[in-house]
Amino acid sequence: MRTVQMTLDEELVAAVDRAAKRLKTTRSGFTREALRLALARVRVKDLELRHRLGYTRRPVARREFDVWESEQAWGDE
Repeated sequence: MRTVQMTLDEELVAAVDRAAKRLKTTRSGFTREALRLALARVRVKDLELRHRLGYTRRPVARREFDVWESEQAWGDE
């Protein structure tokens, strides 16, 4: 692992310390998990943007997915 120095306001550090204590972890452990979750959200946003741009560049053609209608299960059987 690598040590990284960060500048945070006092209120944020206090909130992190309280949360870390409640979760029985360390400030570093809490921060690592928070960063992992933030990176996962960034990845989801990137994928959503790529998805949206893909459909903007190549919109769904009329009746393109009709072949799958009979394959869908809606749970009403």
